[in-house]
Amino acid sequence: MAKVRSKPSVEKFARGVSAQTTESVRSASVSKTDARIPALKDAFADLSTARNQAAQIKDYVLDNISNLLVQLEMKCRLNGIQVHWARDAASARDIILNLCKEAAPSGGTIVKAKSMASEEIHLNHHLIEAGYKVVETDLGEYVIQIDNDTPSHIVTPIIHKSKRQVAKSFEREGLGPYTESPEELAAQARRHLRARFQEAAIGISGVNFAIAESGRIVLVENEGNNRLSTTAPDTHIAIMGLEKILPSEADLPLFLRLLAGSATGQALTVYTHLISGPRRKDEVDGPKSVHLVILDNGRAKILNGPYREILRCIRCGACLNVCPVYRQVSGHAYQHVYSGPLGAVLAPALEGIEALPDLAKASSLCGACEEVCPVKIPIPRMLLQLRDEAVRKGVLKEDIPWSMYSFGATSGFRWRMGLKMLPMAKAAKHPMKDGWTEFRELPTKEGRDFRKWWNGRS
Repeated sequence: MAKVRSKPSVEKFARGVSAQTTESVRSASVSKTDARIPALKDAFADLSTARNQAAQIKDYVLDNISNLLVQLEMKCRLNGIQVHWARDAASARDIILNLCKEAAPSGGTIVKAKSMASEEIHLNHHLIEAGYKVVETDLGEYVIQIDNDTPSHIVTPIIHKSKRQVAKSFEREGLGPYTESPEELAAQARRHLRARFQEAAIGISGVNFAIAESGRIVLVENEGNNRLSTTAPDTHIAIMGLEKILPSEADLPLFLRLLAGSATGQALTVYTHLISGPRRKDEVDGPKSVHLVILDNGRAKILNGPYREILRCIRCGACLNVCPVYRQVSGHAYQHVYSGPLGAVLAPALEGIEALPDLAKASSLCGACEEVCPVKIPIPRMLLQLRDEAVRKGVLKEDIPWSMYSFGATSGFRWRMGLKMLPMAKAAKHPMKDGWTEFRELPTKEGRDFRKWWNGRS
């Protein structure tokens, strides 16, 4: 049996979160959540219908994933994109390392666009150990890299940092003089990263969508670094989870608008890249070879289990932004690359409930995550199911013994006696009370006693 944690890791982390971190995460999350509403209202005449349509398309993908992946591979190969299949994280790392060795046998610089799949398989460390210099080119990811940190959000990786912290990091790394001007900080990063793009022979990116009908890879971004990562180097390697597929080109506009509106409150992202293959004979730029690495790493197992609907996710981050728990503790509390309500389901589904049994408890079950999800993932239901699975397998220990409450609440006599003893509860030590009052205050009695009023009424 797996070891049971005495305290949920999210609770442990919450006790040490600084006020600055909480404020940074909360303010950014609230602003993104507020921006989402008008953006989606402007994009869709009926948002509910759009969400239903998107959910149905993603369910169709999950129901027909094998045929769609075969179609995608065939179309990609016709376009000149070489397709590689990765069973797990280790095989994905090895595939990508071998491609890098073919493209740059002596090592060198790899420019890397933002990719949660690469974070999932811990790709950077593997390539650096092999002698390559890996440079994150997304501004947030670059800050994470130079600070030896990890992303705290799937869309905005440095949501937990202030501009003062970024300024100190840039000054430390010699990018320029200390400044708290966001524009100047971006300019410092731009000047530094431009040189890295010019020297790189290999670019690595993620994938937002892959179109089975056409074999095109779709990437969205707001900074422009993806374009340089995928176009300037001679070799482009894209990595995607197998669920990122869409059946047809006609499906794409719906998802582009839902993704941008839900993630950042935009009508569309600044850049949308449609990659159809390597450089053609009549083209003067672009990569000479394009590779698509399709990653399983536990997704096939999820497809055949009770949490399959989490694979609808389009990684917009809306559920993180609206979640009261995420806003308080930040993404690092979840101890996984995927955090927030998404991570609370996806992480244990990928790793096994034994590895991360307490993430399902990191939720108030308020239902806000399901309300904002553009593909209507029933996250609260799956969180309850994960809790049940963890308790049944004995890998999650309840800190508060609710069995005692059940004992008292199922007997009228015991319940009445408990109510009479309730005034003494504030002075008594009890694990059930102490667990509740660590982050809350006990309610105070107001008004008359209901039973006395009921029995004494005329």
